[in-house]
Amino acid sequence: MAKALKPVYTAPSEDAATERFLEFQESWGTKYPAIVKLWSDAWANFVPFLSFDGEIRKVICSTNAIESVNARIRKAVRARGHFPNEAAALKCIYMALMSLDPTRKGRKRWTMRWKAPLNAFQIAFEGRLTPSNN
Repeated sequence: MAKALKPVYTAPSEDAATERFLEFQESWGTKYPAIVKLWSDAWANFVPFLSFDGEIRKVICSTNAIESVNARIRKAVRARGHFPNEAAALKCIYMALMSLDPTRKGRKRWTMRWKAPLNAFQIAFEGRLTPSNN
């Protein structure tokens, strides 16, 4: 079913997405009417997503990396238990983040993988991102 929905959220425009959704509805509507209803009810909330560039859509849809980082931070904080002050908590979070890439070679891979999305964000949200020389 996820494969059948992919053309809906990867459509280049709202009209194309509507056409793909109607095709999805014909194929899967009788077997899974609740899912069709869920998408229909949330369509107004979904449509603004289609106005973003394809690279930005990929970032919005791929939360695995973000969830992984959050899990590592939660694990570090839970292991510590309590903190005497805010600085100690921030140091714990900093150390957890630095342990994600101990060799410091991941930055180059990260930069290459995010180059296109960052450029798309820079164009879409001009003035809201500050370039970094790091």
